[in-house]
Amino acid sequence: MSTRTVRAGRIPVTKLSPALPDGRWRPKAFEGEVVPFRADVFREGHDQVGAMLVLTAPSGAVRRERMAMTSPGADRWEAKVLLDEIGEWRWHVVGFDDEIATWRHDAALKIDAGVDVELMLEIGARLLDRAAAERSRPSAVRKRLTAVASKLRDPAASVVDRRALIDDAALAEFDTTPLTSLASESDEHVIRVERRRAGVGSWYEFFPRSEGARRLKNGAWKSGTFRTAMKRLDGVAAMGFDVLYLPPIHPIGVTNRKGPNNTLDPAPGDPGSPWAIGGPLADGTAGGHDAVHPDLGTLADFRAFVRRANELGIEVALDLALQASPDHPWVAEHPEWFTTLPDGSIRYAENPPKKYQDIYPINFDLDPDGLLAEVERIVRHWMKQGVRIFRVDNPHTKPLAFWERLIGEINATDPDVVFLAEAFTRPAMMQALAMVGFQQSYSYFTWRNSKSELEEFLTTVSQQTADFMRPNLFVNTPDILTEYLQFGGPAAFTVRATIAATAAPSWGVYSGFELFESVARPGAEEAIDNEKYEYKPRDFAGAEAEGRSLALYLGILNGIRSAHPALGQLRNIRFHASDDDAVLVYSKHLEGRFTPDGLDDTVIVVANVDPHSVRETTVHLDLSAIGLDPGSRFSVEDLVTGHRWQWGDSNYVRLDAFTRPAHVLHVTRGSDD
Repeated sequence: MSTRTVRAGRIPVTKLSPALPDGRWRPKAFEGEVVPFRADVFREGHDQVGAMLVLTAPSGAVRRERMAMTSPGADRWEAKVLLDEIGEWRWHVVGFDDEIATWRHDAALKIDAGVDVELMLEIGARLLDRAAAERSRPSAVRKRLTAVASKLRDPAASVVDRRALIDDAALAEFDTTPLTSLASESDEHVIRVERRRAGVGSWYEFFPRSEGARRLKNGAWKSGTFRTAMKRLDGVAAMGFDVLYLPPIHPIGVTNRKGPNNTLDPAPGDPGSPWAIGGPLADGTAGGHDAVHPDLGTLADFRAFVRRANELGIEVALDLALQASPDHPWVAEHPEWFTTLPDGSIRYAENPPKKYQDIYPINFDLDPDGLLAEVERIVRHWMKQGVRIFRVDNPHTKPLAFWERLIGEINATDPDVVFLAEAFTRPAMMQALAMVGFQQSYSYFTWRNSKSELEEFLTTVSQQTADFMRPNLFVNTPDILTEYLQFGGPAAFTVRATIAATAAPSWGVYSGFELFESVARPGAEEAIDNEKYEYKPRDFAGAEAEGRSLALYLGILNGIRSAHPALGQLRNIRFHASDDDAVLVYSKHLEGRFTPDGLDDTVIVVANVDPHSVRETTVHLDLSAIGLDPGSRFSVEDLVTGHRWQWGDSNYVRLDAFTRPAHVLHVTRGSDD
């Protein structure tokens, strides 16, 4: 007799998800995320099978969710579950022969055809007898099943009446507690659930040194401080942003300091790039990644800034840029952390033909353990100051193993700490960074502007990589001012904000976006007079008073996000057709069983992605994607303007890029005149 191990199981269970492309790492979700658990479950022949999802929460509570077939004959089963506890969830799928379902299917066909009528009724009665004998079922349920079994056998009852018992309400018991004699369990899997901010947030970026900066009578600049920047927090909160990202706040190197627009000839008083970390402190010594630039204030001032932000409902995210200026203490204390060239000099950072003479890159292969210990010390130092979110600069230029070790060490003791990967790089590296631990990732969204580009991109991040990579849809950055924004005018800014705020749970804005800053440095895809190299105070109040600001609209978008839980999900975006290649249409639908008020929440976005024209077209909705039957009529309300319309499968829209380039519509089930 063969002793070969058989792994298939009597009722095979295969292709389980959520899963990663590489089994060395685990999938993840965020608190409150609705996750589809899926598996292929099938058997030989024509008898019916079923699938049960069994989850064990971090608290130890066990949940059993009956899975449903995604489409007839597909053998693909699914159960959507809202994961509401932070920590590691264990789960597996049980495939079983669904004896009641098989009987109901076969009995209905045979009795209606007058074949084996009494035999089929007796088979059903015996199945119910077996179920009623199971002590695990409540006594009231067992009594009901016994009663139905007796009626099936009752010779005085008509065949018509006994045939009707196949659909008796008592048999709904088997939807949650099936009757089965054959079952197979999959291997156990784990999904890690992180805090909600790891997956949902509205980010705003500003440079503290520009907030309150002013030019003195002698022409020199006086830097803004944490205390002056604190005044800008009210404006950020008024726009509804709940994460404030700060570029590096550390001392800046003097050697090879860059001037305006990345020039090599700074004038006296030019502040330099915050990413050239390491420079003089007020006492004449040098400070690095654990120090505050003396122009910004003290560590106590920073803590006060963080406290004020928290009072306004804003978390502060800090930049973690692992590189050094020539004046960083590491250069003298740890020369082994840098690459020395044959001429004795230290290699500058380069992206040929570009050269960043104010920055030394770190060589992570020369002393990996020492570097890990130092970076972990730095991260924990800022955690003690109240920072729980780190935006990591260029992580794709550092070894993947380093990030796996660092994030693993931090999250082992502080699982609420969030790391965002600023990695505009090749897909393999971008996705691998997410797999090894980064909770969020920048993405290619910034360069996806046409209807087809956006549909492809958003489908990828919401379906293909959602088990491990969460995109943060930044509309702009200090380094990136796309041609779309350079030449699209206010309409381009409005459309990009609308899509970013509604298509994914996390999105971001760099300061100046709301002022439609769109003048590029010649030959570059970045703004002229880049804030990376100079102070850039802005008159936000004046722009708003003159109607030259998008701030009010950004606040409306963030308010819509807060009011509609469907927008707090990543995996639920569905695209719909329009007759115009410039009109993008998508919906986000969340079933009432997952919403706080128990009502379905559906938002439909219709956007004209051509910022130079008026578009009139017909939108064709797949109503099944939003929980409605084909042919339904329903009311939609524009959440920006308050206008209401009657909609159905096909609907006329007119989107004027210069006045109203997008609709953000809430679906109501009733029909209003």
